[in-house]
Amino acid sequence: MGFVGRYLTGVRLLVRGLAMYARAPSVLLLGLVPVLIVAVVFIAILVVLLIFIEQIASGVTWWAADWSETPRTLVRLVAGFSVVGTALLLAMITFTQVTLAVGDPVYERISRRVEDWCGGAPAEVELGFWRSARHSLADSGKLVALTAATGIPLFVAGFIPVVGQTLVPVTAATVAGWLLALELVGAPFSARGLRLADRRRALRHHRPEALGFGTAVFLGFTFIPFGAILLMPAAVAGGTLLARKALGLPDQPAPRPPARPATPAPRPHG
Repeated sequence: MGFVGRYLTGVRLLVRGLAMYARAPSVLLLGLVPVLIVAVVFIAILVVLLIFIEQIASGVTWWAADWSETPRTLVRLVAGFSVVGTALLLAMITFTQVTLAVGDPVYERISRRVEDWCGGAPAEVELGFWRSARHSLADSGKLVALTAATGIPLFVAGFIPVVGQTLVPVTAATVAGWLLALELVGAPFSARGLRLADRRRALRHHRPEALGFGTAVFLGFTFIPFGAILLMPAAVAGGTLLARKALGLPDQPAPRPPARPATPAPRPHG
């Protein structure tokens, strides 16, 4: 199978995650609770930022306080747009990580359910709460730093004429897709005692599938109304399927054992 075929296989992992709503609607609907909580908090922070943006813009451009009105207003307008744009970028960078952290028990349950459907999760290890939390925080911090290091230059490049409207969106979707794939395979990898470096090594050998899956999640989060809220549980389920594929495990539902034929009732004698 070529790159395009493998890429489309990755896209289908998200579709399969959505199909799992029919198999365990209560579990997947429970996964909406953490993302709703995080979304409300993020929206509240952005609303407060917009309410006080004039004061914030004035504060960060204090050195222009003595300028004449027109250039001072222009500088503060640019500063306000920059602050809002940076806040939106940081929100996009951190939203998935924060949601996965807040809803960790719920998303672990979804991931475990998917593993059980596919035949179980071999090589699971118990790290203990504090060690597991330390590993999770360290890996999340690295992902946030990596996302910021790639996202901020792309955000700035978006203002370049022509390039910002053609090459940058495609590059941003691809980079965001790869980073989302790394995030969403976290639960099954962590259950096996594997870290972020292990995720990167495993997904590197399945890059087309990871890019197809992660880019589909990114586009769904970005362009479907309330997509980040509605798709998060399905994305976690699809990420578990991607993790199993990357680890060389079956990613299809395990076959059920054949039902035993009913034993005929003994005939009465006489």
